[in-house]
Amino acid sequence: MKIGIISGSHRLNSESEKIAKYIQTELENKQQETFLVTLANNPFPLWDEGKWGKESENNWGELWGKTSRELKTCDGFVIISPEWSGMATPGLKNFFLLCDKQELAFKPGYIVGVSSSRGGSYPIAELRMSSYKNTRITYLPEHLIVRDCQSMFNPDPVTETNDEYLRARLNFGLDLLVEYSKAMAPIRNQDFVINSKYNFGL
Repeated sequence: MKIGIISGSHRLNSESEKIAKYIQTELENKQQETFLVTLANNPFPLWDEGKWGKESENNWGELWGKTSRELKTCDGFVIISPEWSGMATPGLKNFFLLCDKQELAFKPGYIVGVSSSRGGSYPIAELRMSSYKNTRITYLPEHLIVRDCQSMFNPDPVTETNDEYLRARLNFGLDLLVEYSKAMAPIRNQDFVINSKYNFGL
């Protein structure tokens, strides 16, 4: 299995990226191949309809093509979003706009919300409500919220009860994601699943 990890913060050296790298290590310890996409410093331009036009294929191919090809080879995803003003980040929303259904369709997604205080739940609700529509990503019924994120998932010995709990709960979620990824692979291999007649969700 190959698991894609999407760190949704635009900030350099963000807490979301710290958690993404922790998750990457945990998955690799479980003998899973990984692919990490970090949205730090906004590596992708804002989506526009030129992405659909042949005249822009070369330009968009350079900007998005390598990432797109890697995403297509992934079997499941961890989506990490900080909560900015009660919302998922603009860069993460843009990421989903850039993805066609070939990258994410009928692959499981495990959402990790990140908050520097006691928030973190709104991006999870937002992603579950809308980001699946055209991408066809399939979110697990399990998610994680990392509150007081500066104190969590640090390399120092674990001293906080919440940190210990979150590490154990994350481990459960990642195991679940791997099993969903295995179980959903045969579905994606069915000829009728990627159907050009129904490019967009309802």
